[in-house]
Amino acid sequence: MVLCYLLYVSSVCLKGTKTLNKCLLSVSEPKNYHQASDDCIAQGGILSTPETRDENDFLNDYVRKSLGISSEIWIGINDMANEGSWVDLTGSRISFKLWETGTTLEPDGGKQENCAALSATANGKWFDKNCKEELPFVCQFAIV
Repeated sequence: MVLCYLLYVSSVCLKGTKTLNKCLLSVSEPKNYHQASDDCIAQGGILSTPETRDENDFLNDYVRKSLGISSEIWIGINDMANEGSWVDLTGSRISFKLWETGTTLEPDGGKQENCAALSATANGKWFDKNCKEELPFVCQFAIV
């Protein structure tokens, strides 16, 4: 069973890219936040969730190369449970944040925008969006 998982993750990495202890795989078909998250989970991963500036920069570069320089993708961060309290998909508060604050004061959507998106156009900065919007996304898989 473990061998099959390792082989599957390896084949995913062959299609995507590796960074640190993660494999990233872009999905160009736009989906709403919940569908995108479910799709990643069905493949054995989660929505990509950058934990450092370096990870965010790497993800942004990968998005620009795999999906296009003007792409915007869902990332695994939301404040659905408690407005203004941004958490990852495990429900843990995030310590790294890269909200767009130059042209807009993100997150600015209040209770209407509870899901985070990374914008390649904005050099990897984050925006809060309505979770029902449809965006491409990147799944991340742990390399074990």
